[in-house]
Amino acid sequence: MSARELRELSVAELEQKERDLKRKLFNLRFQRATGELDNTAELGKTRREIAQVLTVTAEKRMREAAR
Repeated sequence: MSARELRELSVAELEQKERDLKRKLFNLRFQRATGELDNTAELGKTRREIAQVLTVTAEKRMREAAR
């Protein structure tokens, strides 16, 4: 999901997306530990997506606080 698409979401939706991505990251780490993970690049991709969501969430909260 691109940053533009993330900026269209509400803070509540972003928080839900963050929870979903963190759950996905946990599952990927578990798969890696058990030797079931084939595409290890998915770990980095998921971490980047979490960072994007956190960044957009922080931007939205700062804008709301400035009002």
